[in-house]
Amino acid sequence: MGGPFTLTFWGGVVLAGGQKLFSMGFDLPSLVQLDRPGFLHFFQAFNAVTLQLFSLPLPTCCAITGHAVAGGCILAMACDWRIAAPGKKIGLNEIKLGIPVPFLSDLILQEIVGSRTALSLAYGGEFLTAEEAAGIGLVDEQVEQGAVEARAFARVKGLVDHPAGAFAAIKAYRVEPVQQVYLMEHEARNQVFLDCWFSQASQAKLREAAEKFQAP
Repeated sequence: MGGPFTLTFWGGVVLAGGQKLFSMGFDLPSLVQLDRPGFLHFFQAFNAVTLQLFSLPLPTCCAITGHAVAGGCILAMACDWRIAAPGKKIGLNEIKLGIPVPFLSDLILQEIVGSRTALSLAYGGEFLTAEEAAGIGLVDEQVEQGAVEARAFARVKGLVDHPAGAFAAIKAYRVEPVQQVYLMEHEARNQVFLDCWFSQASQAKLREAAEKFQAP
């Protein structure tokens, strides 16, 4: 993944990155060098981490002080809330590289913004500003750059003092249907992703993008 991360635990989780980049996603220069078994190993691990974060029975919040695109957007979506600084970009541009939004990520996106909006985002492949993302519910709140992490901590702290069992049960109502669908279908869906990734047309686009690997 491109971009630094910190995970802070104390009965909840705040996921944070850098001031310029939260994350710009997969490390394309490294990943385009992998053969199919090697990339499958990475992709399975990435989806496992995403699912673990999404289903964690603790309150989670993503502090977006830098751009969160592609794989970075996916990790942000796996949190319960997203707090962003104005002007930062967030979105899923996979279709422009000839690959689909990963199956698990698409399920999570639909859960957050609804099916029709998720379809529009996945088909369009455009990056949104934090302001635009807030308008469709992909971002929950905007605050000034220097206050993003403090606000994320406050969101989580507001629930930490409540009985943990109640929070975990409420969260399970939301995450378990997604988890169940993914676990039933992920093997076949992930192979489709790999078929697209290793297609000749997509490999050309991915290698071109790898040569330009930098902030949007």
